[in-house]
Amino acid sequence: LRSSAVESSRKHRLYFATLRVKPKNTASTHYFSVDEEFLYESFYADFGPLNLAMLHRYCCKLNKKLKSFTMSRKKLVHYTSYDQKKRANAAVLIGAYAVIYLKRSPEEAYRTLISGNNTGYLPFRYTHTHTHTHTHTHTQLALQHGFLDFESFDVEEYEHYERVENGDMNWIIPGKILAFSGPHPRSKIENGYPLHAPEAYFAYFHQNAITAVVRLNRKLYEGRRFENAGIEHHDLFFLDGTTPSDLIVRRFLHVCESAEGAVAVHCKAGLGRTGTLIGCYLMKHFRFTAAEAIAWIRICRPGSIIGPQQNFLEEKQHSLWVQGDVHRSKQKLGGKQEAMSRLLSSMDDLSINTTLYKSYSLDEVRGGTYLKL
Repeated sequence: LRSSAVESSRKHRLYFATLRVKPKNTASTHYFSVDEEFLYESFYADFGPLNLAMLHRYCCKLNKKLKSFTMSRKKLVHYTSYDQKKRANAAVLIGAYAVIYLKRSPEEAYRTLISGNNTGYLPFRYTHTHTHTHTHTHTQLALQHGFLDFESFDVEEYEHYERVENGDMNWIIPGKILAFSGPHPRSKIENGYPLHAPEAYFAYFHQNAITAVVRLNRKLYEGRRFENAGIEHHDLFFLDGTTPSDLIVRRFLHVCESAEGAVAVHCKAGLGRTGTLIGCYLMKHFRFTAAEAIAWIRICRPGSIIGPQQNFLEEKQHSLWVQGDVHRSKQKLGGKQEAMSRLLSSMDDLSINTTLYKSYSLDEVRGGTYLKL
């Protein structure tokens, strides 16, 4: 038995363990596993992490157990097997729970999970430097920036729209950036696979204040079909599986920064090229590390960002942080300048009004009417 205690707010009740055989519940301990309940659908050679809906369902399941009257005096043990892939996904679930609900820092959650553990965890296939710490720090950042709020998260909506037949789309930054699969010339079923025309997205995009679409793959539909529906359309093509030029990155960031509403981004599948550019936005505007950006995007939209795109984000991390710092400084300066302009404008108005008032007062005095100032 290898176990790690995850401290609840009042007493030690929650544990994580790696076991070779399925344990039996006792009068003092309740065991549960989600290894066969939450399964990752691989896209390449990846095996996780589990998506946002599964994390939400896990947290609800665990909260229910912790609040259960019949288990109130029992220790709860989330156990997993020695299957390294399932074990890694299980560790991310309980680690994220510790960050979200037990208010642990990512470092504390990670230290707890590796305490008394000599085998370590199989790293997800992000980058050569990735560790599970990043999978927990992205959770904290998502909470901090309001990307993640399980009190209002609609898990049914997430699961509905992530399905191919319903648009295959996921919010990465709620209300700001959505990733989706590339539209086709017309809606049809091809080899059992649903394809959607641009018109299939209009209702959802309008309902969610999406005002711009960015296409990163070759042209399969006319961009004006979105434009005729009142949605801007931008083409920033680069080859599948490759990385964007600096010019494309700058143009993408400008589109996102200048859009009146939210931006919907797609390539062919809405995974590699799409995730890479959204990762650039996360690093510039929210100071995510490359590993944190990849982790968050892959939890929102599994299968995103592959191969050289992961290394590209690592290489661009520092320069995007610098760009973000400059951008925020300009915004602050712009805000101060705007406030000063308003102040000067108010002073001009006051000066004009005072001049008029003095002129009016002088006329009144000359006419024999005295005004007390």
